[in-house]
Amino acid sequence: MSLDVVKALLLGLVEGLTEFLPISSTGHLIIAQQLLGFGGERAKVFAIVIQTGAILAVCWEYRSRILALLRGLAGDASAQRLALNIAIAFTPLALLGLAFGDWIRATLFQPVAVAMAFIAGGLAILWVERRDHRVTVESVDAMTPADALKVGVAQAFALLPGMSRAGSTIIGGLLFGFSRRAATEFSFFLAMPTLLAASALELVSHGELLGAADFGVFAAGFGAAFVSAFVAVRGLLRYISHHDFTVFAWYRIAFGVLVLATAYGGMIDWSAK
Repeated sequence: MSLDVVKALLLGLVEGLTEFLPISSTGHLIIAQQLLGFGGERAKVFAIVIQTGAILAVCWEYRSRILALLRGLAGDASAQRLALNIAIAFTPLALLGLAFGDWIRATLFQPVAVAMAFIAGGLAILWVERRDHRVTVESVDAMTPADALKVGVAQAFALLPGMSRAGSTIIGGLLFGFSRRAATEFSFFLAMPTLLAASALELVSHGELLGAADFGVFAAGFGAAFVSAFVAVRGLLRYISHHDFTVFAWYRIAFGVLVLATAYGGMIDWSAK
């Protein structure tokens, strides 16, 4: 097994395990890629491939619900309402991403900025978890368009690398009265069009970098991301039935502090490459 395949497997595991947890897959990938020396334009295409693997894992987990939603679009009011809510929640991030995405990637996609976002997001989770949580939205089927718009605005914070798309939507949902399961499941549903659109946009921009020589490396990363994301999604749903998200907050804070300590202590050169 070549070193590149080993790196691909590790990065695929990182992507799959973190994409749907409130701890930022983008932030973890930025840090992991630098530690492994896996960078450049080729890494951008690889990130698209493994993100697609993670997306397909959650699509497979919810395949029955997705098929029911698609079949019901023609006449089922519940399916139409959920589709409308997903579209509404998707819009703020899409518009802001088109407007500021290039600047954010050029300016903030580096480990120290990610570490600061990790800490800020962790503190936000602790703040939300310590508030009085009154549930007004018990399930995704009980959402209104106004609820969807609020979660969509929260998701827009995920444009900042390290903030976490899953974290922004789940914690935003809790802040706006969602139950833990409703916030988590809507985060999964919203991830599908959001991440598929982001992957398609990146593929159009960097698709010419795909080459047959990279097939083995990319396939290894894709497979690792799919399997680990599938495990992470099921594990998260089981976890939230008995626990809150505080453990993720402390993990984010500890991880961010570690990166900052190694950066300013001179132990690791985290300068962007």
